[in-house]
Amino acid sequence: MLESGNSLENMGVNQFNDNSTSHKWLEGLRLVYFLGIGGIGMSALARYFLAQGCKVVGYDKTKTTLTEQLENEGMIIHYQEDINQIPESIKKLEEGTLVVFTPAIPTDNKEFQFFKKKGIRLHKRAEVLGLISQNYFTIAIAGTHGKTTTSSMIAHVLNESGVDCNAFLGGISINFNSNLLLNDKAKIMVVEADEYDRSFLTLSPDIALVTSLDADHLDIYGDKNQMVATYAAFVDKIKPAGTLISKKQQLTHLNKRTDINYLSYSVAESTDFFASKTEIAAGNYIVDINNQTSITKSVKLGFPGIHNVENAIGAFAIADVMGIDKQKIKSALESYQGVKRRFETHIKTKNLVYIDDYAHHPSELAMCIKSVKELYPNKKITGIFQPHLFSRTRDFLEGFAQSLSLLDELILLDIYPARELPITGITSQLIADKATIANKCVVKKEQLLTYLSDKKIEVLLTLGAGDIDVFVQPITELLSKRVKVE
Repeated sequence: MLESGNSLENMGVNQFNDNSTSHKWLEGLRLVYFLGIGGIGMSALARYFLAQGCKVVGYDKTKTTLTEQLENEGMIIHYQEDINQIPESIKKLEEGTLVVFTPAIPTDNKEFQFFKKKGIRLHKRAEVLGLISQNYFTIAIAGTHGKTTTSSMIAHVLNESGVDCNAFLGGISINFNSNLLLNDKAKIMVVEADEYDRSFLTLSPDIALVTSLDADHLDIYGDKNQMVATYAAFVDKIKPAGTLISKKQQLTHLNKRTDINYLSYSVAESTDFFASKTEIAAGNYIVDINNQTSITKSVKLGFPGIHNVENAIGAFAIADVMGIDKQKIKSALESYQGVKRRFETHIKTKNLVYIDDYAHHPSELAMCIKSVKELYPNKKITGIFQPHLFSRTRDFLEGFAQSLSLLDELILLDIYPARELPITGITSQLIADKATIANKCVVKKEQLLTYLSDKKIEVLLTLGAGDIDVFVQPITELLSKRVKVE
């Protein structure tokens, strides 16, 4: 087992080259084209290449607040499948060009088909991220849930503790106001390791943390056993003498190697890192964090949810392993503000609360709703949920119904298809039919605001990973009028 409190020098961080000495494949790169530039992971990569001085051009099917930000930063983006918009230098296979795509792009996309027929090589986002990470001491955060929060936490802790690092995040960090953190002096890279399409197998981390192994992406893996086997393959990618941090019960599935170090963490169970005392005061969690040799007392976490306390302990474990002073870790965790669309509170008054969350898996939904009920035990909780993917809805139908039945009132939107075609018979109404609460309905998106206008609301949640976020601002404006009346 690796002893906590190692110095960065002892961990070999200084062997990594300065950021100016990138891999040969990056040298001379002038133009990068992104097919699906508006995705949260793709946009971070696009921002990285723009910062390297490259011209960045891309396509996405929908104009969003994020793509508008990318355009304001200097990127050129179009929103129709249009081969004429692809730069000529890429069509002519000129040197210094790169095409990056997301697997979420449908294979019948006109531009995707053009690249394939012309023999123009497309690089997966994960492949490019893996190549970039080879130049850094890499900390990778994997797991079905909690990746974005934990990776943004550790990036914030390192940054606040004076440790230069780069970070590629799967959400917009409120502290950074971005999904990308760049530092010219960085020799450390924090990256969210995405299990979708086995993308994280392109990484070879020095430290890896696995948050959870709940079944997900069964459209890719087929069953949970295959998914867990792929996580084990991810663990095989950890560099010799590296470190794996995970829950104790998960280590039984992942502890297959003898040449790496293992550490466990938990929100309550006695492990290498755990919370020995947890209480709520004025809407904040106050926790004592135990490690192998000491207790860091009264860490004040200003973000709700017991699951986020566990994410904070995981981030604490990584920082402690890297030798960061525990009081610096405590201070940084206390100044962490969260990630947009991760339990993000938009209205908080005595009589009305509105929270938006990215939860799109039954376990995530249950954790989010339970956290809200813990904070507001005497309030009526209304949830608006947009299922994400027909296949996920089919695979976890019972789980969705059970988790959403924790609400007092459920409003369902139609399924967001993302990369999929509809599956016959799979609809949001199936979830409504199986939910055990009395107050439930399915509402069309175009009717949602009208439906909410006359509804009595005490605590409202919007939940989902599709395009439900486009309602956040309109709902905030609608409910804010009630606050003014009060």
